[in-house]
Amino acid sequence: MNTTRPISTTLFSLQGRVALVTGAGRGLGLAMATALAAHGATVWLNGRDASALQDAADTVSQAGRDAAGCAHALAFDVTDEAAASAAVGHVLAQSGRLDILINNVGQRRRQSLDDLPAQALRELLESNLVSAWHLCREAARPMREQGFGRIINVTSIAGPIARAGDAAYTTGKGALEALTRALAAELGAQGINVNAIAPGYFATEANAGMVEDPTTTQWLTRRSSLGRWGQPDEIGGAAVFLASSAASYVTGQVLVVDGGYLAHF
Repeated sequence: MNTTRPISTTLFSLQGRVALVTGAGRGLGLAMATALAAHGATVWLNGRDASALQDAADTVSQAGRDAAGCAHALAFDVTDEAAASAAVGHVLAQSGRLDILINNVGQRRRQSLDDLPAQALRELLESNLVSAWHLCREAARPMREQGFGRIINVTSIAGPIARAGDAAYTTGKGALEALTRALAAELGAQGINVNAIAPGYFATEANAGMVEDPTTTQWLTRRSSLGRWGQPDEIGGAAVFLASSAASYVTGQVLVVDGGYLAHF
């Protein structure tokens, strides 16, 4: 029996798909939301600043115009479980479905073991790990009913490797990577693919101080294979791939987008 599947020219199309992207007001979240809309998805952008978020949604809608993608602002705090659950309900009520969830929110506290209070670690884990867990659970319900879903957790190269004075962030991202594998195993039979994107060094607003520091840029030039900072829009292709039919047999994986940082000795 011939089981060869025909090659599709719409492998990366997201036409008709609905996405929720957290932390999408700027930086990598905004870049991923823009890429999804440009490939046809309706995108709901999350953030806490409603005014800035609306500006971002307007920008994303412009990018998605030719592909019929559009964007909406959805302000809520991902650590507020009631608000997060209500937000998923709102997406379903307005768009009728939820196909793609990108958990992008992340905080960072660079402090040594002795200087970081346990409570600060708990708060960081609530933001970087527990909020993603909750949204995965909420999004999985409609995805099960649809028999289709794509969950993408944004981890970091700080998941598999570490540096001194950054234990809290590394712990959270490493745990999020493990959660990705666990949910891939649990949800795969229900038509839900769960993967992660691990960014390296990107020239985002949050990293502006390091980008402007010649010493840091010189170090990155020597340390990575491509020898430069990543630009935010360079994360978009990874998000589109994992959200699309092109990744239909990909789950439980971490796609590293780091300019060769982890590969470079």
